[in-house]
Amino acid sequence: MPQTAALIATYLEPELVARIAAEPGVEVLYEPELLPVPRYRCDHTGTARDLTPDQQARWARLLERADVAFDFDWQAPAEFPQRAPNLRWVQGTSAGIGGFVNRTGLDRTDLTFTTAAGIHAVPLAEFAVTGALYFVKGVPELRRRQAAHRWERYTTTQLAGRTVTVVGLGGMGREVARAFAALGTKVLGLGRDRIGELDEVLPGTDVLVLCCPLTPQTEGLIGAEQLALLPDGAIIVNISRGQVLDEPALLQALTSGRVSAALDVFGTEPLPAGSPLWDLDNVLVSPHSASTVATENAALTDLFCDNLRRYRAGEPLRNLYHRDRGY
Repeated sequence: MPQTAALIATYLEPELVARIAAEPGVEVLYEPELLPVPRYRCDHTGTARDLTPDQQARWARLLERADVAFDFDWQAPAEFPQRAPNLRWVQGTSAGIGGFVNRTGLDRTDLTFTTAAGIHAVPLAEFAVTGALYFVKGVPELRRRQAAHRWERYTTTQLAGRTVTVVGLGGMGREVARAFAALGTKVLGLGRDRIGELDEVLPGTDVLVLCCPLTPQTEGLIGAEQLALLPDGAIIVNISRGQVLDEPALLQALTSGRVSAALDVFGTEPLPAGSPLWDLDNVLVSPHSASTVATENAALTDLFCDNLRRYRAGEPLRNLYHRDRGY
C-alpha cells in the first residue's frame, strides 16, 4: 500500500505525534502553529488563530495532501471534502459526532468517520457516580454548614440499594452501569431496542443517568411527562447531550424541589450567565468537561494508531460511525 498521509488537525503533545509518525507507512502532516491554541490540556477546540497569508497557504497545502485526518478541519469543516480532495477517513476526538456531521453536511459525503467511543467512558462514569453521591450524601448542605462553622450531627442516606436507570448502553453506558453496580445499586439498562420501556421504569428510578447519543429518536427524550413520572427526590445525571433533556421542563422540576440534577451538558453552551441553573442548590453544573482527563490525548492516539494499522491493512475500523443510526 502507498504511504498514508495523516493530517493531525488538533494539538497533540510532541511525544504522541512521534508515536503516530513511528507507524510503518505513515507520513505525519502536523504544524501546530497553524492550529487553534489549546485553552487547557486535551482541548480539541481551542482558540482560533488568525493565520497570515503564508500560514493559510501552508494549511491549504496540508489539507490537499491528507489521506486521513485526526480530527476535523477547524476552519471550514463543511468544506473538508473540497479542501482535502484525497481525504478518505476522519478519526473524531469525540464520541458523539452525529450532531456535528449532520450540521456540517459531512454525513452526506463519502467520507468514513470513526468516533472516540469508549475513550471517555471511565471519567464520565466517575462523574455520574460523583453527581449521584453529591446529592445522596448531602454535600450542598454540608458545605453550607461548613461555611457557617456549624457542627451539628445529622442522619445521611446511602446510594446502595437504590435503583439506577442508565439510558444508552454503548461503551459509556456500560461503564456507568458497572460503576453503579459495584456500589450496591440495582441497575436497569435501556439500550436502543428498549427505549420504548422508559416510561415504565421511571416511577421506580432513584437515579436517572442519560448516556445515549443525540439522534432524532433521543432529542427531547426526557420531557415534562417523563420528569413527572420520576419519584420525588430522584437525581438526574446528564452526560449525553443537552438536547436529550427538555431544559425548561427540567428547570420547572428543579425549582419545585422534586428532583436534583448533575449536568455536564446543556442545550446552549456555554451555559448563559443568566441561566437560573447556576444558582440552584439542587443542581451541579459542569462545563462539558467531565470526559476530559489528562490522559485523553494518549488514549486517542492509541485508538488512532490502531485504526491506522487497520486502515492500511484493509481491516474494519474501530468505532465506525453509522449514518443510519446517528452514532
